[in-house]
Amino acid sequence: MDERQASVDQLLKKEILNHVDPSLFGMIMLSLRQVEALVWVAQLGTFERAAARLNTTQSAISKRMNELEATVGFALFDRSQRGSKLTQRGEEVLEIARKMLELRDEVAAIKSGSRARIQRRVRIGVTELTAITWLPQLIFAIQERYPGITIDLEVSSSRTLYESLQSGQLDIIVCPDVFNEPNVKTVHLAKVDFGWMEKPGFTGQSRVLPVQELVSYPLLLQGGRSGAGSHLAKWLLSERLVFERVLITDSLMAVVGMTVSGLGISHLPRLCFKHLIDDGRLRIIDTKPLLPEIPYLAIFRQDHPSQFIGALAELMRELCDFSEGLAKP
Repeated sequence: MDERQASVDQLLKKEILNHVDPSLFGMIMLSLRQVEALVWVAQLGTFERAAARLNTTQSAISKRMNELEATVGFALFDRSQRGSKLTQRGEEVLEIARKMLELRDEVAAIKSGSRARIQRRVRIGVTELTAITWLPQLIFAIQERYPGITIDLEVSSSRTLYESLQSGQLDIIVCPDVFNEPNVKTVHLAKVDFGWMEKPGFTGQSRVLPVQELVSYPLLLQGGRSGAGSHLAKWLLSERLVFERVLITDSLMAVVGMTVSGLGISHLPRLCFKHLIDDGRLRIIDTKPLLPEIPYLAIFRQDHPSQFIGALAELMRELCDFSEGLAKP
């Protein structure tokens, strides 16, 4: 352990004395390496994944867990179960371990002279719509407010992002409201207005169309792993609409490109692509009934509480603006 880490450890131990029940003072003897290993084993599900995340070996993780169990005096893992399943008392220790790591970050920030200079990595996942609208503003704001933060970014489908969040590979994601599980916390960001769009003249219609008439045209659609695509699929089912010809892609921009080229009609955010409407490359098809708005959320796991991630979700709420895409000249 280097001199700086030892100094932070000493400050951390003093800080912990003010935050934990006296009956848990034995926990002070835990090393941060053991605590960090426990948190990552619990989050990623196996010793092997935790070892990869911490750039060490599986045997080193096993040793840390054995030492940790010897320190607390009871089993942390249920060895009658497959995988790395914590016992009830192990879950209690895990909560304390998470608080210890948060305190470590706080103490390190105090020692450096500014809490804004916390050194850590945050893994953010967004869908294409966020990426082409307000993602740059978010990154600029994070870099200004938290200069010590390293950002890992993933742009993918809603389903892929959610799976990465649940597996511990992402800390927070932005996507449509399509997931409903008890272990996640959500922060509402905005509702996005979608509309039916075409290349001008593709349908040959200028009147308000009953949606039932749209099914005779080819539909360009984001697939089932897309949150917006899932919303549309549920709405079509509720309206009992079945398109005869559907061309599916995972990419929002591919849908836009194919619509502009005249390959079919599509379901697109109105404001984001308003410049294409103004330029005469897209036209909104007026229909009855209108398409429903789609809520977008910031989502993170509530079983891994973090003040920083909560603050990041609130920052996302302040900055989110789906109204103007980067494709605007």
